[in-house]
Amino acid sequence: MEAKSEEPSTLRERAYKSFTHHLLARDVRPGQFVSQRRLVELTGLPLGAIRELVPRLEAEGLIKTVPQRGLQIAHIDLNLIREAFQLRLFLEKEAVALFVGTASDQVIAKMLKEHREIAEAIQGGNDSHELELHAQTVDWGMHDAFIDALGNTIISNAYRVNSIKMRLISQERFRIDGRVGPVMDEHLKVLGAIERRSAEEAVAALVAHINHARDRATRL
Repeated sequence: MEAKSEEPSTLRERAYKSFTHHLLARDVRPGQFVSQRRLVELTGLPLGAIRELVPRLEAEGLIKTVPQRGLQIAHIDLNLIREAFQLRLFLEKEAVALFVGTASDQVIAKMLKEHREIAEAIQGGNDSHELELHAQTVDWGMHDAFIDALGNTIISNAYRVNSIKMRLISQERFRIDGRVGPVMDEHLKVLGAIERRSAEEAVAALVAHINHARDRATRL
């Protein structure tokens, strides 16, 4: 009864957030076929909200309707990987160049501290799963911070959708597990350039970092 009293827009947003949460939690997997009824069960939301959700997910490339088969979760293939990484490069190159000039010393210092602590923990022999999870959060947080600093809703929305795809690609192709040290080193090069207020160096280091991830994803 409570769900029926909600505004349709609120229900649609809840359905979207619930779906993407379950997608990233791997409750549904890339390439899997699902029914609208299954999405109702998964999200706990009414069928009407799911029906209104489907066109948005299709427009964002997170699902597609296959005749006589149903709804298919985005399949991780080389085309998706190339397109997702290309968009990521276009957006983040501009974002980090601007971040160099707008980020406060305090924000940069905090990001450097987080990365150095993880790098030092790895050097000290800590290879725990908890550290890997924390490192992944810090990893995504740095990239998100560059985009958020733009203060551009259109760019943020495009990046958010692409970020969901990037996380799916990461889960399927190149998880940070076992690579925390190298990833933190690459991030520290980016952050070091930002600390020196060198946009050119920051962009070059970021491009190298993203290209390394893309190459790992396309090799597997």
